[in-house]
Amino acid sequence: MTSSVKKKEQSIKLNIGNNACNSPWKLLYFKTSDILNVLRGRFCVDPIVLDSVKSKDRSLTEQVADRINQLIIDRHLTTRDKLPNEFELMEQLNVGRGTVREAVKLLVARNVLEIKRGKGTYVAKYPGVTSDPLGFAYMPDEMKLAKELMEIRTHLEPWVASLAAQRATEDDLAELRDLCRQVEDLIHEGKDHLGVDEQFHKCIACCTQNRVVTKLIPVITYSVHLFGNLSESNLLEGTIKTHRNICDKICQRDPDGAHFAMLEHLIMNRTYLSDLEKSKRR
Repeated sequence: MTSSVKKKEQSIKLNIGNNACNSPWKLLYFKTSDILNVLRGRFCVDPIVLDSVKSKDRSLTEQVADRINQLIIDRHLTTRDKLPNEFELMEQLNVGRGTVREAVKLLVARNVLEIKRGKGTYVAKYPGVTSDPLGFAYMPDEMKLAKELMEIRTHLEPWVASLAAQRATEDDLAELRDLCRQVEDLIHEGKDHLGVDEQFHKCIACCTQNRVVTKLIPVITYSVHLFGNLSESNLLEGTIKTHRNICDKICQRDPDGAHFAMLEHLIMNRTYLSDLEKSKRR
């Protein structure tokens, strides 16, 4: 190699694939001359990095966020996996501290990452699933929206409950019992129970062990929250009774019983919405 060619060589930071490194965050340096080997398939290079470098229409923060996000996907990282600290990310991504912080904030806002105080930054429990991904908050006429959501839930959740009764693990059932008890305790204490109520229905969805069902959770939880605000605590005893029945049937691993217990719960809510709407028209 001539001296003129050697002078043109420079170190370029490239992220490498799973087969080339043990750590999901490890980065290596390749010389410019090695790029030809990359193009010939001799190295396993993560394409997201090359794409993000070429992007001119996106801010540096968005590009770095995309790179971190793609690493999470490629390495199959879960909620148990902790991200490197800011200084490590700065070095590995070759960007400043401010850019790393903004990228992490962006991923937190998208519910991809979760910051645990005193522990660090971790992958979120449900990465990418936000509380209102379908923009229900911007839809006018809350009463109409509540009824439309209830229509969807009436067809969806009884099946979800039935599947939960068949597939829930013992740990799932323990969590479901605990959430059911918490809802009852909060109602009896005269405290707001809606947050835990949402967690109760979310837990049932997770009991199915179906990844697509868990992606539909925001439809259920938004409906629970909206209905709770509209009902103004008028169905508290009914909530306790139907929740307990749902929990019992799932824990008894009774698919048909769980189906009809959930259906009873939703019909109770749907009937209340109809009566409430009629009373407002008078």
